[in-house]
Amino acid sequence: MIIVGLLFVAGGAYSFIDLVGSGQPSLLAVLVRLAIVALGIFLLTGLYMLQPNEAALLSLFGQYKGTDRSEGLRWVNPLYAKRKLSLRARTLNTAALKVNDKRGNPVEIGAAIVWRVQDTALAIYNVDDFERFVHIQAEAAIRHLATQYAYDDGEDLGEGETTLRAGMDVVACAMRDELHNRFTAAGIDVEDAKLTHLAYAAEIAQVMLRRQQAEAIISARKKIVHGAVSMVEAALQGLSERKICELDDERKAAMVSNLLVVLCSDKETQPVINAGTLYN
Repeated sequence: MIIVGLLFVAGGAYSFIDLVGSGQPSLLAVLVRLAIVALGIFLLTGLYMLQPNEAALLSLFGQYKGTDRSEGLRWVNPLYAKRKLSLRARTLNTAALKVNDKRGNPVEIGAAIVWRVQDTALAIYNVDDFERFVHIQAEAAIRHLATQYAYDDGEDLGEGETTLRAGMDVVACAMRDELHNRFTAAGIDVEDAKLTHLAYAAEIAQVMLRRQQAEAIISARKKIVHGAVSMVEAALQGLSERKICELDDERKAAMVSNLLVVLCSDKETQPVINAGTLYN
């Protein structure tokens, strides 16, 4: 079509120049040659170029005619309206949103979403502005997702229940499904979605930090006590099996008490030597 268009332009121009040089041309002859040049220019306006991962939506007098996804120099009916659209992957990094989790605690949550246009006709003709649509629906999906999970574990949750902090992979899959359902109307495909920011809101952050510290201390104490009891049991059993000394119940209770104090204390203990007996 480039060759055809150039032939019309060059042939019409050459014929017009030759006609003008021949004397007094008629008006009809001049108009015919100008029409040939205009036809060549008109044919050349149908040329356009597409880069890799780029598409062109074609419409004729408001009627959708299809999408051209072939890269390189292209030609189409010059009467077709052409609108180029990028098909490359795009990343949306949402700001930290303040929402309530399953318990009602305010948390700050943000996500990074990788998306691309899959159906060009839906993206352009089914929504007014598909980029703004993606931003709004992504925020709505993140808010809805946060209400489905608690921030972290607690006694009020069932055993093995997914939380935002511990179940990042499960939450990411749920978020991709949520976004996919919301973006379908705009022909948008979600390639990846992950949480990038997760924290308690500032007004309860200190309280929740103390709660987490208390839970950590309790868990550590349980392990210390369990280990101390095992060590005391082993010590008593070893003394009994080797017959080093015979201990009655009162002496065993005193020994157990002393060993537990030494093993469970978070400070160094000072030994006290008893020169007498437990009975005087």
